[in-house]
Amino acid sequence: MSNALGRDLAKLVAAVDAAASECGHGAYGQHFHIMPPAGWLNDPNGLCQAGGVFHAYFQYAPFDVEGGVKVWGHATSRDLMTWDYVGAPLLPDEPFDCHGVYSGSALAEDGRIRVLYTGNVKLSDADGTYDYVNTGRRADTVYVESVDGLAGREFNQKRVVLASEDYPEDLTCHVRDPKVWRDADGRYHMVLGARRRVDGPHVDSRFCAMHGEGAGRDVGEILVYGSADMLSWELESRVSTPERFGFMWECPGYIELDANGDTAAFLSFSPQGLEGGRWDRGNVYAAGYMPVTGDITGGKDAYELGEFRLWDAGFDFYAPQEFTAEDGRHILIGWMGMPDEPTYGNAPTVVCGWQHCMTVPRELTAGAGGVVLQQPAREIEYHYASVRVGEGSLEVAGDTCFDVVVDGVDGAFTATVDGELKLAFVPAEGELPSRFEMRFVDEGRASAGCGRTVRWEPVDEVRNVRIVGDVSSVEVFVNDGALVFSTRIYPETYGVTVDAPGANVDAPGANVTYHALNI
Repeated sequence: MSNALGRDLAKLVAAVDAAASECGHGAYGQHFHIMPPAGWLNDPNGLCQAGGVFHAYFQYAPFDVEGGVKVWGHATSRDLMTWDYVGAPLLPDEPFDCHGVYSGSALAEDGRIRVLYTGNVKLSDADGTYDYVNTGRRADTVYVESVDGLAGREFNQKRVVLASEDYPEDLTCHVRDPKVWRDADGRYHMVLGARRRVDGPHVDSRFCAMHGEGAGRDVGEILVYGSADMLSWELESRVSTPERFGFMWECPGYIELDANGDTAAFLSFSPQGLEGGRWDRGNVYAAGYMPVTGDITGGKDAYELGEFRLWDAGFDFYAPQEFTAEDGRHILIGWMGMPDEPTYGNAPTVVCGWQHCMTVPRELTAGAGGVVLQQPAREIEYHYASVRVGEGSLEVAGDTCFDVVVDGVDGAFTATVDGELKLAFVPAEGELPSRFEMRFVDEGRASAGCGRTVRWEPVDEVRNVRIVGDVSSVEVFVNDGALVFSTRIYPETYGVTVDAPGANVDAPGANVTYHALNI
């Protein structure tokens, strides 16, 4: 650590982690999802692979299960399924990050791990004049690199590479979450999420109470910077949509996927403040992607953005980050949580002193029509312990961890997970379209859904479904992962029932393959 404050904070975090390891995570501790040792977890950060080792840093508030000042926790894995927590290497120990080491990203190159993150500072407001949207907050972009090579457990002196004063003047104080990549020519690029002030009348918004009056008129966008060395940055472009699409775009990323020999590009971000139509029936915040045509680094006339699609339509998913593995696979991990959602709770883990987890790592591939397909990382198959097979239906009880694949769905599909969570293809009815639905069976029973009730997305047909369960989470991949639903769940008993009989009596029914997992 660079100073006495850092050294003392390191001792405090280590003491909390040690005490938590003795207490454990209780009945709902996950087996193959990243969890905090204690306290609170949110955004995945600094995802990378180096020397065969996967690194996942994450937002971690060890002292308070309801959140608080953030550090970076650090977990490593060789198979994306078994994770070892190895400490908290980045702490808020400098004037420019004293209120939190906020989200960022990493590149593993030249025998080191190079990191960019947002340093959060909330200025003292004795006079009560700051709104912490336009005044009273700093969000500097900070660079740091590992001093222990590719281990990534210790980092050198922090350096501010973009101060708040360096961002465009029409932005609010909310500029954050750098995501860096290196192009084929060796030039570095970075995207930052931003909130732009817009003059004009205030538009009434359900978000104003949480995010200030400007939430009714401000505009979300992404800043694109370029650099030759990752230290000196210049603004290349400002990316937004022609029409206002939320008041803040955070946790951005740029992804290029192979599409039958061509390149399919996507802009990933988490827009805050979506309202109207489908957004009124969804989560308070969304996380998704838009296809990109052209070059986002070349200015506003050099690119076009396509339709926004959700990464995940379930209850618990936000702030995802993608990275490229050493074998070329594109891997996405999201936070299995939802900020500012008062109806969702996690009381069964809160009583044990921890809250939230990450999603299972997901492999990304380009699908048709600007859709990104998601599937659990193939490494999950290393942990298959037993198999059950059924035609049209299958019922298995007792496993806390499982991977069930249903192929050849023709017409009807229902599944019940842990006796509490119903998954179903529902034909069109009244004003509602045909859809895939995730619903907690008994909305009045708090122990399973903890306030979660129903989520659905329109879909014309269901061809296949994959359900991955870990003690207190369920992730559902529909139609090769074109549609995904994730949720936390706190059941009293465990088991899966699938019913996919086929469209008529002559149809054989779907093939159901159930794997128990040994992790």
